[in-house]
Amino acid sequence: MSKAIIHQITVPTPFAVGDAHLYLIKGDALTLIDAGTKTKQAWEALLAGLKKHGYYPDDIEQLILTHHHPDHIGFTDEFPRLKAIYGHPLNDVWLKREEAYFQRYEQFFYDLYKESGVPESYQAFLKTLRAPLRFAGKGELSDSLLEGDRLPGHEEYRVIETPGHAQSHLSFYQEETGAFVGGDHLLSHISSNPLLEPPVEQGRERPKPMLQYRKALLRCKELDIHTVYPGHGPIFSDAAVLIDKRLEKQELRAERVKDILQEGTKTAFQVCEQLFPNQIEREFGLTMSETIGQLDYLEDCHKIERIKENDILKFQIKSE
Repeated sequence: MSKAIIHQITVPTPFAVGDAHLYLIKGDALTLIDAGTKTKQAWEALLAGLKKHGYYPDDIEQLILTHHHPDHIGFTDEFPRLKAIYGHPLNDVWLKREEAYFQRYEQFFYDLYKESGVPESYQAFLKTLRAPLRFAGKGELSDSLLEGDRLPGHEEYRVIETPGHAQSHLSFYQEETGAFVGGDHLLSHISSNPLLEPPVEQGRERPKPMLQYRKALLRCKELDIHTVYPGHGPIFSDAAVLIDKRLEKQELRAERVKDILQEGTKTAFQVCEQLFPNQIEREFGLTMSETIGQLDYLEDCHKIERIKENDILKFQIKSE
């Protein structure tokens, strides 16, 4: 079995997370894992990165996506001889810009925030939900990748489904070398944000990304990962140690949420105000995702319970 050489190409992004990494792999096909952010600066960095390794955009034969976020799908429509795009099937609604989905996406957050006790003054956030799409490319998956699949043209890599940060998130693991191309699932310098998304099918229960993220972390800990090639930050090893730190940090924050609820029954928004007093204004979506994720976790541990009053969802310490 071949051991593919991975070349990292780094491009800037307009987002707080900073630079994003793309990975060039030569096998049966010349493949780029992820596609950066659609800005002039990122394209220039991508061109320079390709040239450094002796390639040009015309040489890229296929794209493989770790997930659908705009800092990872920016140039899906910029490679003239591209034969295929692969990724989780949930990438397609973003690549195709399916209007029905985005209307449902916006309605999901409107309903969720209303139920969570969010004041109307924060509703302006809903108008920004589509804004990042200007940094994303368009296209359509040629075929989907799911748990256990092998990467087309790179059979040495196995697909691992790692939802949490995104419902579409995949990671790619090479058993022989322990290489793990992890997108935003494992980052050494910051914790990945488990982000809220609507259910795949309308009317179904929403996903619980914090629980998904924890489950995926524990699954990755069982793998013999030697080197992590992340979507942001430095390449690193000692994945198992990092996973333990991420789980511990999440559990400590959950205890903080539990302490807040010891004061009395609160909405998710009220918890968020106390949990992130300095971040809620500028990072409203992220802080609400994190807060609701912590509440999901504490509910799953049977430490808190929910009650509904006048269509507003509130949380309290579970009675013995």
